[in-house]
Amino acid sequence: MRRLVLLALVPLHALALTPAAKEWLEISARLEPVQCERRQLRRQIVLAEVEERAADAQKLRARAAALSRDKDTARLERRLAELEKRILDGKGGTRDPEDLQAISLQQREAFYRCD
Repeated sequence: MRRLVLLALVPLHALALTPAAKEWLEISARLEPVQCERRQLRRQIVLAEVEERAADAQKLRARAAALSRDKDTARLERRLAELEKRILDGKGGTRDPEDLQAISLQQREAFYRCD
C-alpha cells in the first residue's frame, strides 16, 4: 500500500526523461536567475537607447557583460550547450519527444516567472 502511495506522488514524466534531459533541467533551473536578469537588462538597454540615454545603456551593457564573465555561469552555460547538441540534434541516440516537452515546459514557466 505504501508503495502505491509513493508511486502516485512521483511524477511519471520525470521517470521517463533521459539522463541528459534531467541534467539539462537541473542546470537550466540553476541558471534561471541569471537568464532572467539578462532578459531584463536587454529590455532596459533597448529602452535606454530609444530614450537616448547612452550613459545608462553603457552601464547596463557593462552589467550584462559582468554576468557573462562569471566563471560558474560560463561553465554551466557551456555544459548546457553540450547537452543541447546531444538532446536537440539527437546525437548519442534519438530525439526523445518527452525530453523536448519537459524542456519546453520548463522554459515557458521560467519565462513567465521572470516577468
